[in-house]
Amino acid sequence: MGYETLFDLAKTTLLTALMIVAPALLVGMCTGLLVSFFQTVTSLQEQTLTIVPKMLAVVATLVLLMPWILGTLREFTAALFSNLATYGHAG
Repeated sequence: MGYETLFDLAKTTLLTALMIVAPALLVGMCTGLLVSFFQTVTSLQEQTLTIVPKMLAVVATLVLLMPWILGTLREFTAALFSNLATYGHAG
């Protein structure tokens, strides 16, 4: 396996992983910003108020996007297995 093939495989793997987790990370970040703004406005400094809404938002996002996530992973895995002979070629 040449370096180009290895770098291409690594790039595809990282981009696929980033594409899958990006929506959940963005929703968690936006939820955290909204909760922080709410805490600042109300002067309410409760620790559980920050983590529970973020957890619920991220879980809801993952559940809603589960068909898309599984489809993306299926396509990546199918492409990986179809090119398995070229990845394993010693030469």
